[in-house]
Amino acid sequence: MAEEISSDEFDKLLDDFIASQLQETEDRLAEINAPQTSSTPSAPEPLSAALSSSPQQTSFSAEIQNLAFEERRLFQAYQGFVSAICSCAKKANIQAPEFTFTPALLTPRFRPSRTTELNNDIVQGWELLIKAQPTRLLSLPPNPSDEQVLSFAEKTTDPELQNALISYVETLIEIDACEIAYNLRKVKYKKRQIERKLYEEQLVRKEKTRKYIEAIRAQNFPIDAEMLVNNFFKTARSDPDSAKKILETNPATFAPIQVDKLPSKCFGLIKPKPEDGHKVNKKIGKFLKKLKA
Repeated sequence: MAEEISSDEFDKLLDDFIASQLQETEDRLAEINAPQTSSTPSAPEPLSAALSSSPQQTSFSAEIQNLAFEERRLFQAYQGFVSAICSCAKKANIQAPEFTFTPALLTPRFRPSRTTELNNDIVQGWELLIKAQPTRLLSLPPNPSDEQVLSFAEKTTDPELQNALISYVETLIEIDACEIAYNLRKVKYKKRQIERKLYEEQLVRKEKTRKYIEAIRAQNFPIDAEMLVNNFFKTARSDPDSAKKILETNPATFAPIQVDKLPSKCFGLIKPKPEDGHKVNKKIGKFLKKLKA
């Protein structure tokens, strides 16, 4: 009889399956489900240009409303940051940079691989703040934490700078929220995959069990084929080698030989003896050793 997969091996199968899904699982799903677009899409209008040429934060209003909850909050926080940076640039008479992050990059959902533009825009915003407010920002610690930035913002008397710093922290918080939601989606997707794999394994195991039982019953052995197979697989989960050896040498360990079903000799005058049961036990073992279902 073919060897049943052990619990350790099955656990390893699940671990390997999980590991194979870790690389951009949600990215692949999102790409598949994403709406098809033209092969030559028009370039989106930079947000900084949109803010300067139309009422503030209205350029992407329709696209923003179509975003999922976490993504919408992120883009709104980002818009606040960009608006504050543009105000700082105008006050300092400095040319605002072109911000290129758009709602399309959050569609259909946030993905870490699509945050390059967002990170670049944040860096550009900070570069402008340093250029516009070099003296004020000197008192800000190097590589400040969110708490330090907020504390600094509370103390500054420049409203544009204050808004820029607060909206910067808000953007980071919303990025974290999107990453958490992204990871939760990955976990749910992997869970569904594992559940499907487990279900398929269960179906395979049941079919294998059924075939073994039918093959043993077809030989009319005086043994409970269902008990034999089920007890064998149960033991094989914890100790497959020992279970296989016992099955091939002493299958009666898993299900007793039904002595009352052994044929009588001399027209029923001689009843079966225990020795006859031992012979049948060995015969069944030899059969199971060669059995492949």
